[in-house]
Amino acid sequence: MPEIAAEVLDGRAVAEKVKEELRGRIAHLGTRGLIPSLTLIRVGEDPASRVYVRAKQKACKAVGITSATIHLPEQSTRQELLDQVDALNRDKSVHGLLVQLPLPRHLAEDEILSAIDPQKDVDGFHPLNIGLLCLGTPRFIPATPLGILKILEFYQIPTEGRCVVVLGRSRTVGRPLANLLSAKASFGNATVTVCHTLTRDLNRHTREADIVIAAAGSKRFLTADMVSPDAVVIDVGIHREPDPDRPGKTRLCGDADFEGLKGRVRALTPVPGGVGPMTVASLLANTVTAAERLSPEGTSAL
Repeated sequence: MPEIAAEVLDGRAVAEKVKEELRGRIAHLGTRGLIPSLTLIRVGEDPASRVYVRAKQKACKAVGITSATIHLPEQSTRQELLDQVDALNRDKSVHGLLVQLPLPRHLAEDEILSAIDPQKDVDGFHPLNIGLLCLGTPRFIPATPLGILKILEFYQIPTEGRCVVVLGRSRTVGRPLANLLSAKASFGNATVTVCHTLTRDLNRHTREADIVIAAAGSKRFLTADMVSPDAVVIDVGIHREPDPDRPGKTRLCGDADFEGLKGRVRALTPVPGGVGPMTVASLLANTVTAAERLSPEGTSAL
């Protein structure tokens, strides 16, 4: 397959555009004496969770969102966590509430996520919010799917009438994306195939796709022989691996083989710098939307 000039879809550039728009909305809320606020709950000492929470707080500060983190011990009981969630649900100064996943094994994620006030569920994981999304009337779109839609919009990559393959069926990425991309809406109207570990002849599906979204959770899973030269590849995965250029150090990579694909497809997102920055920016957007809806005027720019 000859090399082509693949466009690298820079998620950082899209994220900066989103953040600039959010600053305007936040400034408007400020004229009414309202500052959007996000509270994050982290349970235990998971290293990745610590990094993700810190990144979210840094992003909040950059646009003018007030953020706070509540860190509970690893051995916290179900009731202790539920009581904390309930207190934040009732706190009118808190507009967005997020429980960082994964939780320690003794805590049931479904129960905890269902306890969050759906109006403050800026992750979009509450059953009511998932149901609204499936009906085509989302209250909050989960951050990673929303970020992917924004990347497609920014780079004017059409989805209407296109064949899209989503690799992965998680409720946080694969399932909501399939609903959104097939909906009768802007950057929807696609024919979507959701592939998974039991999909037969996977390569046939991916080669026929105009857009392939790699969210399988497997390092460098998507390779050049699996896609069409005209395909757009969106890489959701994030993995750490040894860095051959820096002994003892690690580097990030995705679910797609970026080096093998970048001269073989029409466009693709990098890891890092692709979907990741847009996931954080989308969380900020959901928080501002929550503040607008919970404010006295109840207006929001969707």
